[in-house]
Amino acid sequence: MKFRQRVAQFFYGRYGIDGLYYGLLVSILVLWILRVIFMDSAAASILIYILETFLLVWMLYRCMSRNIAARQHENQIFSSFFKKIKNFFILQKNKIRDFQSYRYKKCPHCKATLRLPKRKGTHPVICPRCGRRFDVTTRI
Repeated sequence: MKFRQRVAQFFYGRYGIDGLYYGLLVSILVLWILRVIFMDSAAASILIYILETFLLVWMLYRCMSRNIAARQHENQIFSSFFKKIKNFFILQKNKIRDFQSYRYKKCPHCKATLRLPKRKGTHPVICPRCGRRFDVTTRI
């Protein structure tokens, strides 16, 4: 059997690479940079090295695992957590982009973030998510 076929046969039925794998890889790279920065402190350097090693072993374990359902569940938890962080930064970027023409306010009932035109004074607003009416006061 050729080497390529042996490798393909070995990886058949294994979980492989997903979003959590890449998240762990980025975490390891960040920890490596921190370890280089804190090279003067032996205790911090050793602690960071141990954490790097643990993450690397976990990353490889997940990649080689045959328990696909458990790995998919782990990735789903990571994806939902990462999505919240990503959406927060997207909202902040949109607030900066729309600063001159829009204001972002939260619905007091369902906590949905609404993009409202920038108008001075008190205005009635109907939330598109929950359909309730409330007043929004904009000073500037």
